[in-house]
Amino acid sequence: MSHAPIILTPLFQDRIWGGTSLREQFGYEIPTETTGECWAISAHPNGQSVVSSGEYAGKTLGQLWDEKRELFGGAEGNTFPLLTKILDANNDLSVQVHPNDAYANEHENGELGKTECWYIIDCKEGADMIYGHNAASKEELIQMVNSGEWNSLLRRVKIKPGDFFYVPSGTIHALCEGTLVLETQQSSDTTYRVYDYDRTDDKGNKRELHLEKAIDVSTVPHLDGQNHPAVAKMKDVTITTFVEEEYFTVYKWEVNGQASFTQDQPFLICSVIEGEGELVQEGESYPIPKGAHFILPAETGDFIIRGKCELIVSHI
Repeated sequence: MSHAPIILTPLFQDRIWGGTSLREQFGYEIPTETTGECWAISAHPNGQSVVSSGEYAGKTLGQLWDEKRELFGGAEGNTFPLLTKILDANNDLSVQVHPNDAYANEHENGELGKTECWYIIDCKEGADMIYGHNAASKEELIQMVNSGEWNSLLRRVKIKPGDFFYVPSGTIHALCEGTLVLETQQSSDTTYRVYDYDRTDDKGNKRELHLEKAIDVSTVPHLDGQNHPAVAKMKDVTITTFVEEEYFTVYKWEVNGQASFTQDQPFLICSVIEGEGELVQEGESYPIPKGAHFILPAETGDFIIRGKCELIVSHI
């Protein structure tokens, strides 16, 4: 079995709120001027990552999960459990909420729920986002939605680069204009729109809302996702543990020089968000430039990262 990093080719999704930051910040060849999402590490049917090189070149991540489960430490489940995206919110995203596993399984043909988290890579000065609401009960939530009391209902939170937010299923939320985010989430594409600012497409049509389901799954009253980052500084590396929850653990690794690591998880998902370096494992060197996304399989063992770079790393 190969112990080498599984390097994946990102794919891109056009969105009404997208822009060009994925090209400007990462050098990606984006397909449109309104590219909103980079699906960096995905085995979801709506967008599968493909291995770019090495023994498994050309295979999708879903194929590897089905055919080579030993690469993932024998982790259980019918689908690869996580999905990593980079989101370019050039305009406001719709206000939305996601279901938990039980609700999605019942109402969305067996789809997983969607608990997620955001690392703010960059944002404009003074940027904010919608995180939660002010309704005290479901009845009040319904009343405020039906009467369009959005300014009173929605909680806005100021953000800056380097911030991290844990967004459990049931949390009403929205990224806002001028924000570039790395998102780690359950492998799900189920979103219930609560409000879309009455925007219309080029044919004058508003996007569909999903108010009944959204109200069903919303946590009332709102509860902030608990997030207490822990920082560990060692020679040439700082490791920040952002969250350790049911579906994922997420870290930031900041390497400045040379740092040694041991891979002791079923697999590690890695995205280089700043700088560049090389990963050295079993005498082989693999370049990891800004914008690279890869998986370190179960039997990776010990490895070294050299250079000056920042990575967001996650595992189940």
